[in-house]
Amino acid sequence: MSNEQKEPESNKPQTQSMGYWMAIGVAIGVALGAAFDNVGAGIAIGIAVGTAIGAAQKQRDKNE
Repeated sequence: MSNEQKEPESNKPQTQSMGYWMAIGVAIGVALGAAFDNVGAGIAIGIAVGTAIGAAQKQRDKNE
């Protein structure tokens, strides 16, 4: 592929995907769930928090 056909590189820093934040949320949720003796609720809360952070970051990057 020639240089003319390649996409121009952006100067913006790369952002993390939503899956990354969901994984972080699940890890924190499992730790909190184990501490409070309710791992299932911790996983559910972790997924919700991770999705919310990922969506907020995606929206912020879209607005820039």
